[in-house]
Amino acid sequence: MSGGLRRAGRGAMAAQVVVRLLELRPPGDAGRWRRTNYRGRSVSKAAGPALAVAVSAGAGAAAAVAGVGAGLAGAYDDLHGSADSAKGFRGHLGALRHGRLTTGAAKLLGISAASLVAAACIRPRRDVVLSGAVIAGTANLVNLLDLRPGRALKVGLAGAALLGRPGVVGSCAALLPGDLAERRMLGDCGANALGAVLGVALVERLRPRAARQVALAALLGLTAASERVSFTEVIDRTSALRRLDRLGRRS
Repeated sequence: MSGGLRRAGRGAMAAQVVVRLLELRPPGDAGRWRRTNYRGRSVSKAAGPALAVAVSAGAGAAAAVAGVGAGLAGAYDDLHGSADSAKGFRGHLGALRHGRLTTGAAKLLGISAASLVAAACIRPRRDVVLSGAVIAGTANLVNLLDLRPGRALKVGLAGAALLGRPGVVGSCAALLPGDLAERRMLGDCGANALGAVLGVALVERLRPRAARQVALAALLGLTAASERVSFTEVIDRTSALRRLDRLGRRS
């Protein structure tokens, strides 16, 4: 068996073991580990921490820092955020102007800090602020896409395959069936961790500074667009994207 297949297998096994342990013995209030999804179904949030652990384990110092840090920040928002909390950058900044720190704003600060530390771990160390911004931006973008079953995991599968991260591919593949079947969901914990680890891989791949600047500009552009345009509506209007997005999902 090749090294890539072994890493994919380890990633899949780690994700499966952790998600089952969390569902058998959820820490704290078990009710906090369930959420009502967009169709009104009650689903488990255990897939998020399972993915955060799986994609961070054995992935190197930078990916571990980014994945664990973003996962913890996302888990805080998952477990303590409320349905009426401010949404988007404008909402969180507006709350801060009124002296209120939302769980979403705390999450963004946590992800930013973890991304900067992760960027400093990448060798050779270069442009830490720029690299950290790319990592944080990728973490946020994957979370913005996690609005329908399986969507973020499909993006993660494709991104990890293109960036040569077989462990991440295996972790995403292991959790995809439960996500598509609406038994589990990633939540902010899993989506942010997945995006942060992919962000580290992207920074490591984009050696020229100009390439990372282009990547950051694209991430900022998509994030700004999300404040005005629904990604779900765009996907639903584009036939090829719609077919991929709905592949394997419950009718």
